[in-house]
Amino acid sequence: MSMKFSVIALALFGLFQAGQAKAAGQISEQAFFSETLGRDYPYTIYLPEGYAVSHQAYPVIYLLHGSFGSETDWARGGRLRLKVDRLIRRGVIPPSLIVMPGSQSWWIDGVNEQARTAFLEDLIPHVESSWHVVAKREWRGVAGLSAGGFGAVNFALEHPERFGAAAAFSPAIYHPLPPADSSAWYHPAFERDGEFDQDLWEQRNYTAHLDDYLAKDIIVPLYLTAGHRDRFNTEHHARLLKRSLDPYQPGQVSMDVLPGGHTWRVWRASLPRGFDFMFRYLNGPVTLEGDDTPDDSQSDTQTLVSSTPAQ
Repeated sequence: MSMKFSVIALALFGLFQAGQAKAAGQISEQAFFSETLGRDYPYTIYLPEGYAVSHQAYPVIYLLHGSFGSETDWARGGRLRLKVDRLIRRGVIPPSLIVMPGSQSWWIDGVNEQARTAFLEDLIPHVESSWHVVAKREWRGVAGLSAGGFGAVNFALEHPERFGAAAAFSPAIYHPLPPADSSAWYHPAFERDGEFDQDLWEQRNYTAHLDDYLAKDIIVPLYLTAGHRDRFNTEHHARLLKRSLDPYQPGQVSMDVLPGGHTWRVWRASLPRGFDFMFRYLNGPVTLEGDDTPDDSQSDTQTLVSSTPAQ
């Protein structure tokens, strides 16, 4: 009897494991016309398993690529689908949408494109009108690697009312200036008349937003990482930021130093840690009902939430 029971148990366990293995999110490459850019704005999106039939509105994380990167970087180099599938399956994070936009700038309104304005005024409204997401800060996060970490920190500090949590992996938040071998020195975002525009760097770096952020009564919990052999010494610059924020939001700035350099090895290891941290503060999916977005008075509830039908 015990052997028969064991065989049945093993068979059931095998079926369960097979079902778990089949549960997987989807990656889709999208684009829409951006009024700010005057062209199509590309992005890659991760949709959790069962999204199309769930009748739920989801949290969303905007995940930014690095310098000279693209909207496909995280899906390819970061192996995002496999990692997020695993995090959801293990219950580390709730089912969520991950939006990975493409930018030709460092996520700033730079010399070559208005990436900051396009992100805030075009991309986010497009996502919230096209996909089942909750259009409230408590369900919205931003993260990124290197120059994308620069962008994530800037967005969080400049607009804390829009993001409930943030993460920056090897963030290129160099202060006062980038290291000599940083691509910032020759990136078209900061290049004016063929030369690096130091004034523009100082105006667009997080330090330009720090005093205003610290004067506000709203906090964005922040997770930071850096590789222990990062050639740009992002560990030092991340610690400077952490030191500035710690007295203002004690216990809500976390930092890990990981084995490796300024490479995908570090960023792939950072992603699960960062998402785990962010979802200590972001809310999970809620029931979808009707066609209207909840107003501010509903932002602290997780009952019935409305959203525009997805594509």
